[in-house]
Amino acid sequence: MFIHNFKYSFKTLFKNKMLIFWTFAFPIILGTFFNLAFSNIENSEKLDIINIAIIENEEFKNNEIYIKSFKELSDEKNENRLFSVQYTTEEAAKELLQNNKIIGYMILEEKPKVVVKESGINETIFKYVTEEITQTTDIINNIAKEEIKKEMSTGNYSIDYEKIYKSVLEIIQNQEVNIQNISNNNLSYTMIEFYTLIAMACLYGGILGMVTINQNLANMSNNGKRVSIAPTSKGIVILSSVLASYIAQLIGLTLLFIYTIFVLKVDYGTNLPLIILLGIVGSLAGLSMGIAIATLLKTNENVKTGIVISVTMLGCFLSGMMGITMKYIIDKNMPIINKINPASMITDGFYSLYYYDTLDRFYFNIASLLVFAFIMIVIAFLSLRRQKYDSI
Repeated sequence: MFIHNFKYSFKTLFKNKMLIFWTFAFPIILGTFFNLAFSNIENSEKLDIINIAIIENEEFKNNEIYIKSFKELSDEKNENRLFSVQYTTEEAAKELLQNNKIIGYMILEEKPKVVVKESGINETIFKYVTEEITQTTDIINNIAKEEIKKEMSTGNYSIDYEKIYKSVLEIIQNQEVNIQNISNNNLSYTMIEFYTLIAMACLYGGILGMVTINQNLANMSNNGKRVSIAPTSKGIVILSSVLASYIAQLIGLTLLFIYTIFVLKVDYGTNLPLIILLGIVGSLAGLSMGIAIATLLKTNENVKTGIVISVTMLGCFLSGMMGITMKYIIDKNMPIINKINPASMITDGFYSLYYYDTLDRFYFNIASLLVFAFIMIVIAFLSLRRQKYDSI
């Protein structure tokens, strides 16, 4: 029964012209327009060294982590250095920012504060670097506290706090994330548009999930009526249908990758396997979102389709498709939105591959997408269990 329904659902999906357009044709058409519009913009352009300022107050002077981190990221001996740093007072930094001598400055108080004049890719990089250093600082402090607790639990109250702190710092330094300027080979504004295009293609799989569920709902289709009264497991029928839609979605994503790589000559760099992994997980998130919408909303298929498309395009807009600075604006003013926006999780995963030497942030986005998919599936499952019909 599982194989039979899988084949039936798979064939049905490919006979739906609307699905073929939105999940297969539209991303390819949009990618072609991107290539025509941006192919000559910033072609292989190297990311310039970013001019910033650090407020050299007492908090900064006493924080060895921030001092070493920004020193390494601005070392003139390093050909891949990211920043050119001026250490100054807050008044002088404000004047430098006003005269466009720097893109922003950081002041360290209880928490670091990044001040910028406008939104842009350089400002976003500065903000992300500061966040990464802050996370490292928190890790060091937490580990040091645990070490002190262990010493006190053994009855040792004459603790050398400075020794513990330095030993923990040495451990963290071996795992420290170094952000490098490798954009000359891999990153351009055009690539950012293609990242959001992949995110859009992943989320458009929600249309497939929505249609698949509708075909198995008694109040949405004749096939759903037959499924409801058939002496077969409803779970097996729905699972096989969902699997068929997921395979169809991955086929569409594969075609998009093939088209962008071999026809549009998009260079995804050396991290293509990880990009494909992100696409696979992102597709699962998009599919589960469509399934949740299909089960929660009591309306016709056209309205549900419009909602899935609207939610997808809104998510892509907030993640930078229509303006690469939008993601930074949202991160700065309403960060919770991008925390729950699957399109932003996907694009952030792409950024992390090219800004960071480690894969911690990349796998965090993978985990976030899996959690999002799990929550959507649970919502859909609970909604399906509550559905009852007076008559069929």
